[in-house]
Amino acid sequence: MQELSMLPEPVQSAVSQVMEIGSRVQPFSNESREKASRIREAKVVHSVCPYCAVGCSLNVYVKDGRVIDIEGDPNSPINHGTLCPKGSATFQYTVNPSRLTQVLYRAPYSDHWEVKSLDWAMEQIAQRIKKTRDETFVERLPDGREVKHTLGIASLGGATLDVVENYLMKKLFTGGLGIVSIESQARI
Repeated sequence: MQELSMLPEPVQSAVSQVMEIGSRVQPFSNESREKASRIREAKVVHSVCPYCAVGCSLNVYVKDGRVIDIEGDPNSPINHGTLCPKGSATFQYTVNPSRLTQVLYRAPYSDHWEVKSLDWAMEQIAQRIKKTRDETFVERLPDGREVKHTLGIASLGGATLDVVENYLMKKLFTGGLGIVSIESQARI
């Protein structure tokens, strides 16, 4: 700009006007200028992808008590904001109008589903586990070795649980119930 001051005043004015061409005219419509990001003013809740054992971090955007978007967390040391195809579809999974939000039960030989309470379902699960364990529990093998286990129940755990939850489940299933067949989705 110092070279510009060495020019005569009318030339300086002309050069200044030429340099400003395009700087005052915005290539945006009024509608474009008024648009705002849909995640503006949304609360960010940090979460973990529910699909595999990698543990990719998610940013869940919540506004007015509703999830409005989910994306990878760019600050995550695991995924740096990137997600696999299943992880990137987490938003659609979460807000899908076809997603089940209540317990459905179909009795043996029935041709229809019944809506049941979560308490009813949990009680049924507990009763069936107890009944199966009681019917299939083995204290000793025929040769006299003590085993205290059941082969009538198996567990397939999910990879979205953290280490503490998996530890507690393993202790309950093996030590408490004597279940031998325990697997996790993280290893499949």
